[in-house]
Amino acid sequence: MTLLTENTEADMRHRILVVAERLFREIGYQKTTVADIAKLLQMSPANVYRFFDSKKAIHKGVARHLMAEVEQAAIAIVHAPGPAVQRLRDLLTTVHRMNCERYIGDAKLHEMVAIAMEENWDVCIAHMEFITGTIGEVIVQGVASGEFKVADVPQAASCTCAAMVRFFHPQMIAQSFTKDRPTLEDMIDFVLAALGAGRRADAQ
Repeated sequence: MTLLTENTEADMRHRILVVAERLFREIGYQKTTVADIAKLLQMSPANVYRFFDSKKAIHKGVARHLMAEVEQAAIAIVHAPGPAVQRLRDLLTTVHRMNCERYIGDAKLHEMVAIAMEENWDVCIAHMEFITGTIGEVIVQGVASGEFKVADVPQAASCTCAAMVRFFHPQMIAQSFTKDRPTLEDMIDFVLAALGAGRRADAQ
């Protein structure tokens, strides 16, 4: 396969995913058919199936794309300058904010996420492992700089994710969105204190 062919196929796969995500948002995953996607792309359903062997595969690609955007933002924070305490605060806040932007008030995306967790749980697991890994990287940096006092970094990263699940998990965000306590800031303060840091980065 030539590079040109590979680029053309990658471009077509991307176009299919963009249209699929648009339809999933507009009419919902369950109601969207491969024929609907093909129609907007002005191609036959058979041509769509050349790039994705099923609607489930398309859905998996869309879910992966949404998660990849969060992961890219997380990587940028890990490699940004500044104290580890502030970057961990920024990282936890960013994951929460991006998930809120995608899923709060959008019942159709809630449906898509719920189905992703049923049909493509491996994608969700990989995403959670990635986010846990980025949290671990910031903790390692904080230990090296003396900001965190942690003996077991992998466990600390896993516990951080577990503590933040209400603010990370799309469905839990929706269910608890109107609850006042604990706030995101309260929970991040709790996590930072557990890692041996002070209350707030701006109070140091």
